[in-house]
Amino acid sequence: MALMFSLHRIDFVSRLWFAYWTGLSGAAMIAGRILTHSLLGRVRHAGLNLQHVAIAACGEHCEEIIQKMEAKQAAGFRAKALYNLGVGGRVTSSVAVFDQHAAFVGYVREQKIGEVWLALPLSEERAILKLVDEFRNDLINIRFMPDVRALALFEGSITELLGVPTINLAAPPLPPNAMLIKELFDRVFAFGALVAVSPILLACAIAVKLSSRGPVFFRQCRKGADGRVFTIYKFRTMRLHEQQQGVLKQATRDDPRITRVGSFLRRTSLDELPQFFNVLRGDMSVVGPRPHALEHDDLYQNIVSGYIHRYRIKPGITGWAQINGFRGETDHIEKMEGRVAHDLYYLRNWSFGLDVKIILATIFKGFHHRNAY
Repeated sequence: MALMFSLHRIDFVSRLWFAYWTGLSGAAMIAGRILTHSLLGRVRHAGLNLQHVAIAACGEHCEEIIQKMEAKQAAGFRAKALYNLGVGGRVTSSVAVFDQHAAFVGYVREQKIGEVWLALPLSEERAILKLVDEFRNDLINIRFMPDVRALALFEGSITELLGVPTINLAAPPLPPNAMLIKELFDRVFAFGALVAVSPILLACAIAVKLSSRGPVFFRQCRKGADGRVFTIYKFRTMRLHEQQQGVLKQATRDDPRITRVGSFLRRTSLDELPQFFNVLRGDMSVVGPRPHALEHDDLYQNIVSGYIHRYRIKPGITGWAQINGFRGETDHIEKMEGRVAHDLYYLRNWSFGLDVKIILATIFKGFHHRNAY
């Protein structure tokens, strides 16, 4: 009908009626779905329309599955029995716990439980095959929820490649839609920030130029997303000096290379403001793991576990590590390990709300820090 309208080949149907009908029908369908979802959630919270589940699991993965089930009660799943193949799973008193295969299988059949979830690590292959074989001739849904935390760097999300279900063990932790949201926010925020701080940028540029001979901006190659190298911009805070090829000397407290203006810019983090241009260019994000010099990347990626995975996303002007005190000089390996641990935590737990929280923390308490010198 839309094609006919556009070609002016259908005159016996009112265009106005068609627009009203489409809008009202769409709104009614959406409202109906929302109402049904709300009522179904209330019914399930009341203990009706539930699907009872028997879980075979062990260790912390067992506790995690039960916690998610309790947190999302509107989904309608309730744990009825647990086959504990390990030690240390937290189980509510309403769940029957079994340590023996035969007793668990008998209870599932006796109670006519329709769902069996195998939340087991791959090392429990024998137990998995035994349970699948046991219920092969029963009308029971058997679902495999592998515990891949020992293998996966991030939470093992599932995708489909060539029609085959695939568990991501080491892959970009943010889905494409999240990356798009982050990208749009970065560009809008960076443009607004540059407009807002343009007088400060101008004042800093003049102060740097007058403080000592040399360019206003300091340029250095850093790694971006997926290891792509880009040029990062900062206000120059040091006097011009000779640097040995392939050797990078970090700024230290009372470093004689730092100018008086540069010292102020570093303490207040104003030297980082030109990096909003990097965000507009698409090299960086507002929030993300801080990029390090290439020499540091070469040094630490082989001695700090998970270091290189910081570059799964774009590096940021500020980040979770920075607002938690991991800034400035990394003169001990423990400092770099702490920074990397916080960066990986950010990647595992990213949300738009977390980005906003980090930005607000940076604005109110992150510009001046005792480790910034």
